[in-house]
Amino acid sequence: MSISSEVILHDALALPAVERVKIVDQLLSSLDEADSLLDAKWAKEAESRLDAFDRGEIRSIPLEDILARYHKG
Repeated sequence: MSISSEVILHDALALPAVERVKIVDQLLSSLDEADSLLDAKWAKEAESRLDAFDRGEIRSIPLEDILARYHKG
């Protein structure tokens, strides 16, 4: 990390939480560029998973079961 980046980080960490969240949101938004190739691959993957579910090759897990696993740990 460059010295200027370290200074920015140091200053940002001194801000109130609400301001830090706003900065994080803006930084993440700047990285979230549309990628049509990636979007197409995810759409194909989603269709493939749905087809496998419809054929009975994979099963769903109720949300309550998933949440229970994480609340135990």
